[in-house]
Amino acid sequence: MDIFLLPAFFGGLAFFLFGMNIMSESLRNLGGGRLEKELARITAAPLSALAFGTVVTAAAQSSSAVTVMLTGLADAGIIELENAAGVIAGANIGTTVTAWLTSTAGIESDNIFLNALKPENLAPLAAIAGIFPVMISKNTKWQNTGNALLGFAALMYGMELMKSCAAPLADLRQFKSLLTAFDNPMISVLAGALFTALVQSSSASAGILQSLSLSAPLSLKIAVPIIIGQNIGTCFTAFLATIGATRNAKRVALFHFFFNAAGGAVFLVLFYIADSLFAFSSRNASAVMIAVIHTLFNVVTALVFVPFFLKSRKYAQKQRANFVQ
Repeated sequence: MDIFLLPAFFGGLAFFLFGMNIMSESLRNLGGGRLEKELARITAAPLSALAFGTVVTAAAQSSSAVTVMLTGLADAGIIELENAAGVIAGANIGTTVTAWLTSTAGIESDNIFLNALKPENLAPLAAIAGIFPVMISKNTKWQNTGNALLGFAALMYGMELMKSCAAPLADLRQFKSLLTAFDNPMISVLAGALFTALVQSSSASAGILQSLSLSAPLSLKIAVPIIIGQNIGTCFTAFLATIGATRNAKRVALFHFFFNAAGGAVFLVLFYIADSLFAFSSRNASAVMIAVIHTLFNVVTALVFVPFFLKSRKYAQKQRANFVQ
């Protein structure tokens, strides 16, 4: 094995994380500070909060950024937990957009438009489109747009670099042994959570899982628990944001964790029930399938818990009304 393969893989991860950070920051700058105000206004209605959290996170490409904003608003006393809950559920759905973008690496087609969506082809196109506003324009919005495109190009390039470096791993006996060690779903959930907490991005860890699936056989019974762990591990960023914060902010971060953990438990039960009926867990998980599972997990979790959001909001309103009286 090439001695530079491992540093090249982590170099690809660095490009991926750097690109995601630049893209997220530039998109938030384009919002001009309006994001926090809109969050505070719309969270009063749970269903609109769910939709808003999905759209905003899909645009900003970071559920961590949205949940950190929520903890900040809760710390300032602007929103309560029952109002923030819908946005958190929506943020979890919106963050899966990155997985869909990176899943294009697994597309096999002669169609020119589908091929243009592949990371190796889309990255240079985004870089070319982004460099001109940065180098030529003096307008802040155009510069932020250019930086967002350059960040996206770095993200796509990192994905492609990780995929190419992961390809030789498929022939390594040690790597195959590592994957079989994840047959225990609890170990897989823990591994996904710990790695995501380390890189502080479920999108990044999902991208790495997709790059591995493109290079080595990865069964659904291994991939599904890891994806659930990734969604749990992303809660670590919100916990960091609550250091020294008020009790209200800590409640929001705790809810984010329990929401994903409880959703993971429900999804795992449904997965194994379905597997006992149709026996599909031994099938290979493609990059597209990983994106599907990532989205499906967050949608199912939101649908299961939205009724509880509505009840908790009504209960909180009733308690406040009784307190005022």
